Amino acid sequence: MGSGPRTTADREPPHTLREFYEDPAVPVASGDARSRRQALMLARALGPVRPGAPPATVLDIGCGDGSAAAVAATVLSGHRIVGVDWSQDALRRAATRVPYAVRGELGDSGLPFADGSADAVLFSEVIEHLVDPDAALDELRRVLRPGGHLMLSTPNLAAWYNRGLLLAGVQPVFSEVSMRGIHGRPGTQVVGHLRLYTARALRGFLPACGFEVVRIAGAPYHDVPRPLRPLDRAACRLPSLASVLLVHARRRRE
Repeated sequence: MGSGPRTTADREPPHTLREFYEDPAVPVASGDARSRRQALMLARALGPVRPGAPPATVLDIGCGDGSAAAVAATVLSGHRIVGVDWSQDALRRAATRVPYAVRGELGDSGLPFADGSADAVLFSEVIEHLVDPDAALDELRRVLRPGGHLMLSTPNLAAWYNRGLLLAGVQPVFSEVSMRGIHGRPGTQVVGHLRLYTARALRGFLPACGFEVVRIAGAPYHDVPRPLRPLDRAACRLPSLASVLLVHARRRRE
């Protein structure tokens, strides 16, 4: 028998979400280009490290294999980046890329950080995987200091190609109807998306959770067919049409 990586079709289906995300075959990294765009947005928000001032504490919640945190570290020089994930497999990989990688989750036990202890949170393509995003944002708000920065990225349900697919009666990209296989949409890989967002939805949802939206930008999607990539990059100029939404929000001051 071969010993190569298992595909969605030939691996045993997961019985729980935890089993799904602990499976090494499930992707736990987002694209470097998106990670860099997000980190640059945060670097502009934080500003340079002032002489004698302590570094900002940046939590990468749902850090996966640590690749996004490693990209961010090249942009956020002088700041302290801590990777956080619930998957032990992901943390083992993250530990090779970031100096701090700790286990934590957004469920009942909460994150292992004190109230107001973080200056910023990177939340890269995590919210679409959550059963209870309201409770998750409450927990992020708790660990952020007043005025602290939330840098959230998530696939855009209203991406330019999804609008066309829906008109044609095709299941939109990023959406999933099964944890065991792809049905009715382009693509070949199950990644566990439970919820999808538009820019309009995030502009309403984040303030309802105690955040002020500062800016929404767009980013391209690495899996767009090569001939369509120039169009995908052009769509980033109008975030409501972009493949990926990059949101800069701040915890509202009491």
